[in-house]
Amino acid sequence: MALPALPDADAPVIERFLESAWAEHGLARASLDSYRRDLEGFARWRTGQGGGLVGADRAALFEYLAWRTREGYSPRSNARLLSTLRAFFGACVQRGERSDDPTALLDPPSLPRSLPKALSESEIDALLAAPDVATPLGLRDKAMLELMYAAGLRVSELVELPATAVNLRQGVLRVTGKGRKERLVPLGEEAQHWLERYLQASRAALAQGRSLAPLFLTARGEAPTRQQFWMLVKRYAAAAGIDPARVSPHGLRHSFATHLLNRGADLRALQMLLGHSSLSTTQIYTLVAREQLKRLHAKHHPRG
Repeated sequence: MALPALPDADAPVIERFLESAWAEHGLARASLDSYRRDLEGFARWRTGQGGGLVGADRAALFEYLAWRTREGYSPRSNARLLSTLRAFFGACVQRGERSDDPTALLDPPSLPRSLPKALSESEIDALLAAPDVATPLGLRDKAMLELMYAAGLRVSELVELPATAVNLRQGVLRVTGKGRKERLVPLGEEAQHWLERYLQASRAALAQGRSLAPLFLTARGEAPTRQQFWMLVKRYAAAAGIDPARVSPHGLRHSFATHLLNRGADLRALQMLLGHSSLSTTQIYTLVAREQLKRLHAKHHPRG
């Protein structure tokens, strides 16, 4: 069903909320864009029902969620929407624009627990060996893949790294994660080796004498986008004989975490390396390890 245009009265309300969310919580652009889409969609739906955004009550939220379900929106999408509405109406209450929060008694839809998909260590080795390091871009890609896996970075963290984030003398990387929180991550010998080679032999060629801030550069001297790195990972997966559908940039982060845990890493240390604010987020990887043990037992034990 086509929705009406965004009402003029709601546009500044949404902008004020987004500016406040950015100033107070340092949300990334992708998170702010997601908030904007959710709020504009709800505001447009409310216009079609004869109401406004700020004045929506609990019944209106129920009706909107029911409409989205009929339209085929997934439970995960509706759960994200409800999270956006909680943040928005909580801010309305704080600013005195409302006396109550209509999301207070709404429960998010139950979501199936999905385990992160990690590659095996041999598959990771094949993927990391795929780039042609004899070319400047191939050497760059090799350094990016090695760093992604060695440090467990989010793809946005990787492509947004400034050159000043690397300390090769100490062998650490300063990463700015969600909420603008900084963390120090050890590089590891392989990642450090390929970073040094990239910086010495490739980055200068790509920069063409210019003083540029991003650590990793495209042929045009710009930071690669997340979408560009996604395509690189898919291409190298195919070259390594791995089904590209099984591989994603985030899958390298999952592989980093799973392989560390399988080799006895402490969960608290893993939380710090991944930049998770809550240990419960990190604990999902214990389920991955447990599922792998079950499969090994079923395959190799005589009574499995």
